[in-house]
Amino acid sequence: MAMRRGMAVELKLLPTLKNRDSYAANLVINEGESVYDYCWYPYMSASDLTSCVFATTTRDHPIHLWDSTTGELRCTYRAYDAMDEITAAFSIAFNPTGTKIFAGYNKTLRVFDVHRPGRDFTQRSTLQGSKEGQSGIISAIAFSPADSGMFATGSYDQTTAIYREDNMELLYVLHAQEGGITHMQFSKDGNYLYTGARKDPYIMCWDVRNTVEVVYKLYRSTEHTNQRISFDIEPYGRHLGTGGEDGLVHIYDLQTGRWTSSFAAASDTVNGFAFHPFLPMAVSSSGHRRFGIPDEAEEDLSLSGNENCASVWGFSFTSPTESAVNIDGEISDSKLDDENS
Repeated sequence: MAMRRGMAVELKLLPTLKNRDSYAANLVINEGESVYDYCWYPYMSASDLTSCVFATTTRDHPIHLWDSTTGELRCTYRAYDAMDEITAAFSIAFNPTGTKIFAGYNKTLRVFDVHRPGRDFTQRSTLQGSKEGQSGIISAIAFSPADSGMFATGSYDQTTAIYREDNMELLYVLHAQEGGITHMQFSKDGNYLYTGARKDPYIMCWDVRNTVEVVYKLYRSTEHTNQRISFDIEPYGRHLGTGGEDGLVHIYDLQTGRWTSSFAAASDTVNGFAFHPFLPMAVSSSGHRRFGIPDEAEEDLSLSGNENCASVWGFSFTSPTESAVNIDGEISDSKLDDENS
């Protein structure tokens, strides 16, 4: 891969044998139903085994907190509906301090104290008295990494809401996506929010300080699928990577909103992409849920087959200082450069 805007000079798929895995699974945990969402404890450290946990939510089941070293179930967080039956969360996230689990339900947010498993929680409707807010399933939750005290929720009603964590005050409701929100992530400085939706070919960039309009849109091949296609921002906060139905991973420069490069990651839909938090590596996952009737959109993409796997990639990054200079040696005049100066 050629150098473009300071991203990668080299990209390699770690070696594997055909139809064989390069690595054996270190841990396998079996849930009782389809997994809706998961999240890692934000202060996980291999030197402290008590912190090595992650949470999952599955259909018709409560939220589970798992030990990532032994696979044992640490504890359970249960929510009940009006009929006193367990209701499953569609999305979950730890708050930045790791003391609470925020969970999204139909028109409802529930907050669990990590240290008090069971059925104790606080609850907030996502609809206000004036019907302002989110009227559908809360399908994604993301917290700002900055000390702003804000978090965002995405809904299948095609809206994104931004709240204050301390008092759950609704600050903004954002309307732009063509489908239900499936994934969202704040920029490293917390000033920008990126949202993606099902059956919508664009990731939207929002300035949370001025939410009047979208800053820019990043294209990806997701206009024909209801599948959740996740994206990620690399550790320096300069680039975003996303998959799509075309089997490609696209890399975008977040300071300009421009495409910088792409590579073929699979012969099937790339439904997930994530950068390593501090090493120059990334992982992509591929696979597409198919039914007996052929999908016309799938035929148009000319994918070669079913490929359900995870692939590990090696990158080479420039430093944050060097990434501010493009390949011609010119300083970028983007909006984000002004924010970082």
